[in-house]
Amino acid sequence: MDIFSGVSSEWLKALTWLSAIAAGLLLCFWRPRRLHWAALGSVLVYAVANIGAGIYVLSHLGDSRWGGGAADRLGAPSLADTPVVGQFLGSLDTVLGGVVDGVNEFIDFRAALPVALDYLSGAGWALVVAVPLGILTLVVSCREAQRRKAAFARYSQRVEELSDELDAIKRQLSHPQAG
Repeated sequence: MDIFSGVSSEWLKALTWLSAIAAGLLLCFWRPRRLHWAALGSVLVYAVANIGAGIYVLSHLGDSRWGGGAADRLGAPSLADTPVVGQFLGSLDTVLGGVVDGVNEFIDFRAALPVALDYLSGAGWALVVAVPLGILTLVVSCREAQRRKAAFARYSQRVEELSDELDAIKRQLSHPQAG
């Protein structure tokens, strides 16, 4: 079952953008303080959606949405209908039909290849953009981790100080001084 059978090439391109935007917005709302992760996630979703669209185009070669159509298709003439020698040429009909089918498959591939390459090049550019975004995300995440580690160290030190003070208070209460 082909769920994209009614989707034109322009809508397929729009779906790749819409999926990336939706993923970015979803990640922004899910983790509002981590916009760097949302940007990286949306770029990667765009890359994956474009790769999927390119594979979809290449797996549906005979589709007229990619530019190949009935006008470009070749038809094999029937040699069996030829007067006088037709009965001797009838066995060549299947061979000629196979050759014409191969040429039609090549025409379909030639029509679909630029569309698929457009999607795959979009995925490539998205992956090129994802590398600096990934580095930025790594740097920001490392800084956040350092801040959390320093805050935890401060809290641990404060807890230790408060524990020492509590122990001192307990000692004073257990050994009251005369006075």
